[in-house]
Amino acid sequence: MTYADTVRFLFSLGPELKAVKWDLARVSALLTELDDPHLGEPQKRRLRFLHVAGTNGKGSTCAMLDAALRVAGLRTGLYTSPHLLDARERIRIDGAQISEEAWVTAFEEVHAAAERLLGRDGIDAHPSFFETVTAMAFLSFARAGVEMVVLETGLGGRLDDTNVIDPEIAIITPIDFDHEAFLGSSIESIAAEKAGILKPGRPAVFSRQRPEALKVLERRALELDIAVRHSSSWRVEDLVLERFGSRFTLVADEEIPIACPLAGEHQVENARTAVTALSLFGLPAAAIREGIARAQWAGRLERVATNPDIILDGAHNPAGARALAAYIRRFFADEPVRIVYGAMRDKAIEEVANTLFPLGSEVIVTAPDQPRALSPAAVVGMIDHPNIRTAESVGEALRMVRESPLTTFVTGSLFLVGEARALLAHANFAAEVACYSAADPMPTLENLSKLTGIPVERLIRYVLVKYAASGSDALLSMDPIVFRQMRDRVERAEAEGTDAARLGAYEALKQIISWLGRVQ
Repeated sequence: MTYADTVRFLFSLGPELKAVKWDLARVSALLTELDDPHLGEPQKRRLRFLHVAGTNGKGSTCAMLDAALRVAGLRTGLYTSPHLLDARERIRIDGAQISEEAWVTAFEEVHAAAERLLGRDGIDAHPSFFETVTAMAFLSFARAGVEMVVLETGLGGRLDDTNVIDPEIAIITPIDFDHEAFLGSSIESIAAEKAGILKPGRPAVFSRQRPEALKVLERRALELDIAVRHSSSWRVEDLVLERFGSRFTLVADEEIPIACPLAGEHQVENARTAVTALSLFGLPAAAIREGIARAQWAGRLERVATNPDIILDGAHNPAGARALAAYIRRFFADEPVRIVYGAMRDKAIEEVANTLFPLGSEVIVTAPDQPRALSPAAVVGMIDHPNIRTAESVGEALRMVRESPLTTFVTGSLFLVGEARALLAHANFAAEVACYSAADPMPTLENLSKLTGIPVERLIRYVLVKYAASGSDALLSMDPIVFRQMRDRVERAEAEGTDAARLGAYEALKQIISWLGRVQ
C-alpha cells in the first residue's frame, strides 16, 4: 500500500467522532494482538508517558513538554490530534513526523492484526480511525526506542483510546464546554471524564481550573490517594505580553525566565502547566527554559502571511473563542480586523460567533471542505452583523481577503485552519519562487553576510535547505541525486571561494527553485 492508500482507508472508516466507541475493549484487544507495544517491546525499556487531557491548551502544552524533553537529550515520541494537513502530524519522533514508509509499515501491521481479530470474532468491527492510529503510534514509538512519550487524549479521558497506559504524570489542562454530546452537558461531568486519566500511585498536574472542575478533579485525586501539583504553585512575575509571544518569570523554589513563542495570554498558563510537569519530572531549569523557547504549534494564533497579516487560530469552542477575542482586544483594538469563520455543525456556533463577530469590521463566513461543515448561509441566518459576506469555499474566502488588505483572523475550525494553511503555503511559495527568479540576490546575500558574519556560501546553503524543506514529500523523496548534485555544487563553490563560483552555485539553485514552483 501507499501512504495515500492508507489515508483513504482510514477515512473510509467514518468520521472520528461518529466512530467513537465508548469502551476500551477493542483498542485493548488490538494492542494485545500487537504484543502490547505501549508496554515496550521485549529487550527494550518500557515506554514512559506524560499523559495530557483537558479541553483547551492540550496541544500547545504537549508541544512545550516535547520540546523541553528533547532539549534535555531524551528521545521523544509525541502523539496529538487532530492533524491540519497531513495525518502523519499526529505521530512525531524527536520532533519530526514519521516518514510515509514508517506510517505505511505501522498501518499494515495494525490492519493485519485487526483482520486476524475479526477472523476469529475477537473484535466486533474494524478499529476506528482513532483506534488504528493510536495503535500505530504506540507501535512506532516502541520500534523507535523512544525514552519518553507525550500522549494527548483525543476525546475526554476515561474512555479515550489513549487511556491504556500507566503514565509517569497525568496532566489536565483547563476544562470547559466542548463535545457535550459525548462528555455531558455540565462542567462537572466533563471534568469527571477528564479525571479518568488519573492513576493510582502516579502524580498529577492540574492547570488553573474553573472551581466546579477543580472540585471534581481534586475529589478523584483524593480517592486515588495521589499527589497533585497545581500550576498555580509557580508565581508569574514580570509578565510582558506581545503580539506573537510573551516573556515572564516563573517563581517557586527556583526562578525560571520564560520566553514563550506561542501567542496569546492563555499560553502563559499552558507554559506554566508545562513547567510544573517538567519540574516534577526532574528536568533541569535550563532545559525547561530552552525547550519552551523552541516550542512550535501550528494553527494556534499563527501568523502565516504579512501585508496584510493573516493569522490562523483553531478556536472551535467557546473557551477558545474567548481566548481569541481577548487577544484581538489586547493587540488590535486600534485597527480594524476581518474575521473569516467556518465551523462544524456540532459546535456551539452562536456562542462562538457572538463572541468573535462583533470584533470584526468585516466578517466572511465560509465552510471547510468537510461533510460535517455548516453551510455559510446557515451561519449568516443565526448571526446579525452589519458587514457580513459569504464564500462557498476557503479558497474563495482567501481571494476575497486579498482583494481588500486588512488584518485577518481565520478561525472556527481546525479543518478550516488546515485548509487555509495549505492554500496560503502554496501561494507564499509560488510568490517567493517568482521573486527569486526575477532578481539577483547576490548583493542582498553579501549585505546579510556582512551584517551577520555568516559566509555567503553558508547563506546559499541555508536557502537551498529552506527550499528543499518547502517542497512536498513527493518532491523531496523523488530524486535525492538532484539534491546531492546541489550539495556538491555548493561545496565546490566553498572550496573555490570566489564570487563567480558562489553565483554559479546560486544560478543552479535558482533552476531547482523554479522547477519546484512549476511542479507544485
